[in-house]
Amino acid sequence: MNKIFSICILLATLFVSQTSCAQDKNKRPSPPVQIKQTIKSGAEISIDYSQPSLKGRVIGKTIEPKDGEIWRTGANEATIFEVNKPVKINGQSLPAGKYALFSLSGKDNWTIIFNKTWKQWGAYDYVQAEDALRIKATATTTELSSEKMTFSINESGLVTLLWGTNKVTFTVE
Repeated sequence: MNKIFSICILLATLFVSQTSCAQDKNKRPSPPVQIKQTIKSGAEISIDYSQPSLKGRVIGKTIEPKDGEIWRTGANEATIFEVNKPVKINGQSLPAGKYALFSLSGKDNWTIIFNKTWKQWGAYDYVQAEDALRIKATATTTELSSEKMTFSINESGLVTLLWGTNKVTFTVE
């Protein structure tokens, strides 16, 4: 009887700790966000990311992205870019699947990286040999600063990243 009681207590503790962990992600300073869009080709795109805020920090100096450094294009776990069918991104082929979305910032364009190892924390274990695709994305600046890093996808397949005064775009077909 004591053994059954002990097992029940253990299971209850595990359940409560799992529930607490799930809720903790929403309480993070950079909470999780997911966006989904079916584009005109019929492909469904989803981007799962943690949304950092500037909080007075300066991009490139006290917060990512920093020139020449691989960035997870978000916070916490690597950002996940998923497509349900093969697509072309800025004219280059990407098979259906899940990818970690990394980037390298630049003045006029950014390098956007779709890495096969999608389940990883940050960019600490990033391995270039696992890249499925690298593209050049258009980078411009905006007059208004975006306090929170935000992705959007429109029906024509234009993916936009707003972060501070940075606006980075690429097209998925």
